[in-house]
Amino acid sequence: MYLFSVEGGDGSGKGLATKIVSDVLEREFSFSSVEITGEPRRDHALGRLAIDSVRKKTMTPEQEAGLFAADRLDHSHGWILPRLLEGKAVVSERNIHSSLVYQGIVGDVGVDRVAHMNSAALIPDLCIWIDCDPGVAMKRISSETLRGVSNKSEYFETTDLQKRIREGYANLLSGDLEMPTPFDMGAILGPISNEGSQDQLRRFITDGIRSFLHGKPPPINVEKELVDQFQIRSMVRLSRGQSKLSGLGIEPAKSKTDWLDGNPPWKVLKMAQLAHEKVLSSASDEERQHMPKNILNHSMSSICGTLSLVHTADISELRSAMGPVRCVSERHTQRTVKFLKDHSGWISQHKSLIGRDAPRSQLKEENFPFGRLVLAIWPFRREIRKWQTANPGTHPRFCMGQLVKSERFESATHDSIARLSILGSGRGGIDTPQNPDSLVDWWTGK
Repeated sequence: MYLFSVEGGDGSGKGLATKIVSDVLEREFSFSSVEITGEPRRDHALGRLAIDSVRKKTMTPEQEAGLFAADRLDHSHGWILPRLLEGKAVVSERNIHSSLVYQGIVGDVGVDRVAHMNSAALIPDLCIWIDCDPGVAMKRISSETLRGVSNKSEYFETTDLQKRIREGYANLLSGDLEMPTPFDMGAILGPISNEGSQDQLRRFITDGIRSFLHGKPPPINVEKELVDQFQIRSMVRLSRGQSKLSGLGIEPAKSKTDWLDGNPPWKVLKMAQLAHEKVLSSASDEERQHMPKNILNHSMSSICGTLSLVHTADISELRSAMGPVRCVSERHTQRTVKFLKDHSGWISQHKSLIGRDAPRSQLKEENFPFGRLVLAIWPFRREIRKWQTANPGTHPRFCMGQLVKSERFESATHDSIARLSILGSGRGGIDTPQNPDSLVDWWTGK
């Protein structure tokens, strides 16, 4: 879903930083996977042409920039974009900012000209800028290990050149030069000095990534809704192959056709809300401080919805199945699961094997309709809550009709219809909604 780039001069430690970024993303966040790549691509014909053009010095900087741009465009749309749409994080050692610095600034082609050549390329959501003194960098470049891997000493052999590259990054990424459109949309993290210990470098990178992702920025290159639909579709396909595990107490998944249990969607939502309100009213003031206030809030909706897809999971598996759009922090996941087990009674827990295995949570059959429903109406969650607050005395069956017919939520309407095409209508023999009017009819149970 997000494209991370790692930038800096040669020998600055980009390879180590790329590994650290990947480790942090895999350990702490709910991407379907984390993929590492780099530019120019040494295993691709276009990338090798770009590398050779620099090594042999037979082309002008503008011609070199054209080759790097060709490799980047193919890489962006043929390799990176499909992975972002699948909810993956991609970490690229070098990306567009390298061309802006090396050819645009150092090669005097101009950042605007280089940006124009790359205007159809993907934009890094976060550029992580690793800085290093050129003298230290040159020692790394000339070391036997680095020379044996990259042969960088053949064409980036002077400290003077490294100084110009470092100055170019400083001018571009610190804001002294205006970042050209459209690459001014991405965030910059840095400069992060790599002249101390690896622990220091790891700490700076980790803190920066946490700060960026905890802010839940919208991804630049893909739509979050399409990413979540892909995640749901994948989980639905996977669940079709699941069967009862004998002796473990796991019941077979509820019918995917009649998941509404014969009730209209508004009624499923209302019954779930009444049950939740009853639990809250019987809790102490201290207990209520740690309880979800509304079943349509992010953590409650995500956990119930995700459990309706995976049926049984420990905390780690549950967070992984949420995907990057519905992700909830580990702490909030644990807290909400505990509430749903100990207070609401909406989930049951068991250990799959004797030993120290983490307990596995399963959404109870009677709460399965709400879990699937909240996935279907996910795009409308905030608007339904606002509508309920503004219309406390109005029957909830009128909610969807008023929202849809206001014509202010065309995107949410389209997205919910798309989700229902994946999940099914929830009523056996009833077609899924195809337009706004049929979505309203589905909500009311017509």
